[in-house]
Amino acid sequence: MINWIPFNSVEQIHEIQERSKEVPCLIFKHSTSCSISALAKHRLENYWDLDDTQVEVYFLDLLRHRPISNQIAEDYGVWHESPQILLIRDGKCVYHSSHLDITVHNIKEHLEVPMDS
Repeated sequence: MINWIPFNSVEQIHEIQERSKEVPCLIFKHSTSCSISALAKHRLENYWDLDDTQVEVYFLDLLRHRPISNQIAEDYGVWHESPQILLIRDGKCVYHSSHLDITVHNIKEHLEVPMDS
């Protein structure tokens, strides 16, 4: 089960950058009005088998907090898409993906977590 951490303020960008020096942080940018975004979220929730010591997961509701997404795009140099994930490690975006490329498998690959057989 994913322990979603609400991402509600621009100030959290700096907090996530700092936190990512201790544990990788994943930002999930979600549009509640988009069926592809709903599918990506559903797939993550169904196949999630990582724990909080491996990655912290932040949930950004784009309809409520689009300015935060714009600031993320500017700070990390990653074009805004929806749905989208950004993996932050040591204060930098080390991986990003969007739409149906958002999978637990791809996240694990970039976290360097062993895959289940």
